[in-house]
Amino acid sequence: MASLLQDRLTTDQDLLLMQEGMLMRKVRSKSWKKLRYFRLQNDGMMVWHARQAKGSAKPSFSISDVDTIRNGHDSELLRSLAEELPLEQGFTVVFHGRGSNLDLVANSVEEAQIWMRGLQLLVDLVTSMDHQERLDQWLSDWFQRGDKNQDGKMTFQEVQRLLHLMNVEMDQEYAFSLFQEADTSQSGTLEGEEFVQFYKALTKRAEVQELFESFSADGQKLTLLEFLDFLREEQKERGCTSDLALELIDRYEPSDSGKLRHVLSMDGFLSYLCSKDGDIFNPACLPIYQDMTQPLNHYFICSSHNTYLVGDQLCGQSSVEGYIRALKRGCRCLEVDVWDGPNGEPVVYHGHTLTSRILFKDVVATVAQYAFQTSDYPVILSLETHCSWEQQQTMAQHLTEILGEQLLSTTLDGLLPNQLPSPEELRRKILVKGKKLTFEEDLEYEEEEPDPELEGEQESELALESQFEPEPQEQNLQSKDKKKVVTCPLFCPSICCQITAQATTISKPVSLLLSQQKPKLILCPALSSLVIYLKSVSFRSFTHSKEHYRFYEISSFSETKAKRLIKEAGNEFVQHNAWQLSRVYPSGLRTDSSNYNPQELWNAGCQMVAMNMQTAGLEMDICDGHFRQNGGCGYVLKPDFLRDVQSSFDPERPISPFKAQTLLIQVISGQQLPKVDKTREGSIVDPLVRVQIFGVRLDTARQETNYVDNNGFNPYWGQTLCFRVLVPELAMLRFVVMDYDWKSRNDFIGQYTLPCICMQQGEPAPVTPGQYSNSGCLPNAVLLVLPGYRHIHLLSKDGISLRPASIFVYICIREGLEEDES
Repeated sequence: MASLLQDRLTTDQDLLLMQEGMLMRKVRSKSWKKLRYFRLQNDGMMVWHARQAKGSAKPSFSISDVDTIRNGHDSELLRSLAEELPLEQGFTVVFHGRGSNLDLVANSVEEAQIWMRGLQLLVDLVTSMDHQERLDQWLSDWFQRGDKNQDGKMTFQEVQRLLHLMNVEMDQEYAFSLFQEADTSQSGTLEGEEFVQFYKALTKRAEVQELFESFSADGQKLTLLEFLDFLREEQKERGCTSDLALELIDRYEPSDSGKLRHVLSMDGFLSYLCSKDGDIFNPACLPIYQDMTQPLNHYFICSSHNTYLVGDQLCGQSSVEGYIRALKRGCRCLEVDVWDGPNGEPVVYHGHTLTSRILFKDVVATVAQYAFQTSDYPVILSLETHCSWEQQQTMAQHLTEILGEQLLSTTLDGLLPNQLPSPEELRRKILVKGKKLTFEEDLEYEEEEPDPELEGEQESELALESQFEPEPQEQNLQSKDKKKVVTCPLFCPSICCQITAQATTISKPVSLLLSQQKPKLILCPALSSLVIYLKSVSFRSFTHSKEHYRFYEISSFSETKAKRLIKEAGNEFVQHNAWQLSRVYPSGLRTDSSNYNPQELWNAGCQMVAMNMQTAGLEMDICDGHFRQNGGCGYVLKPDFLRDVQSSFDPERPISPFKAQTLLIQVISGQQLPKVDKTREGSIVDPLVRVQIFGVRLDTARQETNYVDNNGFNPYWGQTLCFRVLVPELAMLRFVVMDYDWKSRNDFIGQYTLPCICMQQGEPAPVTPGQYSNSGCLPNAVLLVLPGYRHIHLLSKDGISLRPASIFVYICIREGLEEDES
């Protein structure tokens, strides 16, 4: 593929023109629009820019960092400048992660099309590269960086500089000996294949060589039977057959003669260990592998808080980009705070703050376009409506007209269901979560005690208090001066709400009153009718919910309230979430858009744990890791003990410690770790590895290795860390590589987080459904993590691949160990 890239660079007309360079306007804001000369480098992997054609150039972006290319009409910024800059000549470079987009405007439509086609071609080529092709391209990139005078050759002085760039501190005499061995032409420089041989000598993996030789009779190759022994004994592939071993040899052995002889060389063995088959994440968990036909409340649902914000909660920017990024991450529940806007158009922003505002109709259009690009499973719009009657009608109109057939506007079969539909039944449907209308006259409610961190979101829910149909005894308790309550059925079409409204004798829509001090808050029937399965109700108590609420009603909890309920009544919360949906949102005190640990809420079965997705960090690593499984579709089936309304599971007291299992992780080595401070050529990291378990409180733990001095290229640790895991179904495993700093906090290098049950495994002992739910205890054999040598490919803070950066580990499980033995 790398050769294919080089071929395209010399034959594709668009790429040839991009290598010559073009003058384009770079747009950052309505006031910042400057001409820059952009040129694709000859390696096809970097785009540089300068103020003029022959000016001093500097790197603009790498093709490997690009996610996609959009035309000018899809750019929020360029649309706002449509009267000044022609949209047809504009395009947007969208990067992976949370980085800002790059908006460019060419001098003509033709030039814009050249760059759009060319960049997309390069992105497609890079995306389709396999491991070896990526490694070849990575080596080519390093050669370009090391070859300072760009003459296609590297002197020893350039190699020394390159070693520092690559995070290697090496004895000069030893480095020179490797240089001389690779310099087969004896020219005093390294070219092409000579540099590859130098790299191989530099990256010789002694620990892998030792493992290879322990199974190889002659130390040169693994025969079919020897490789089969390795797969069964070390990788615990219990059901491994000769056919599987042959398939792996054919896939990873680089030499044709080796494939014909059914043997695996050292290079092929290393290629296997670095591949997806040697990855820590079980490939079987990557596609959709779970039952998707259970009710919605049986799933954890990837959820976003204040989705429109791409910054903080006080002054941050509101943008449709927040919705695009969330949806492309697999998020299935989006929040929309809607307020009255000018010219009769509702706007979205964080009310009573300085955050910017965007049109509600633009948000709906964006959701319509991107809802099902990553996942076909249903999207939930969590509406927090603060609008007048008239603008609520406008909201309803936009939802129905823009979303069209995507919007779920009636029950699936037109009948009253007895449980929530499944993700499978709701494929490619958009659901509205919100208040459901009740008409009443002068009916006063007893207000619940306000939460100390009450947000506008919760205030809205209290103001438009959910109206369950009163039980007969409740109606008798109402005072005689109260007037009759007329409740609109939950599953009703728009016309029903309109007829009910017209039937009242009041000329204007009637209001729901909390108390005499509260202003009247009005809910529009047209908007109310769009709430089909997800009627928002306020939570009072678990007993109250059992007695009065229905399966189609959903309560929201602040993180503080939810955590308190887990501590005070963990088992009741688990049972509540087994039949009704719950949504948890961050504290109003998190004005910096920081996050909480979602695992604490998942432990109690809370389905929608809303995250500030614009903020990278440990908490989002856990969220991303959790939803990486099952095709990244945004739905993960809860363990059976969190789906049973009779479950005795309590996340605070989950299991007797005598049934613990022990997870042993030997952290062996690291490979090609990136620099922390790329601006300092001489700085080399001192890496250590921290391993963390996040799960029920008793499982949560962390340990770390010692640090290795001045070696980010191939550090060796060889240390074993030991963890006891009580509830593996709820355990997340996180590996973090840090740069040790004795003067201050260690610096982040890379991380990888995954569910324990998704770690590469052999054939686990079967678990009978419901085994946990009756006893509240886990069977000994339920932990699905089994031993093996695995590579962990590191991710950046933004979740972007840092390949080829990785760490090499060996994983082992021991069951029934006494604490002192472990």
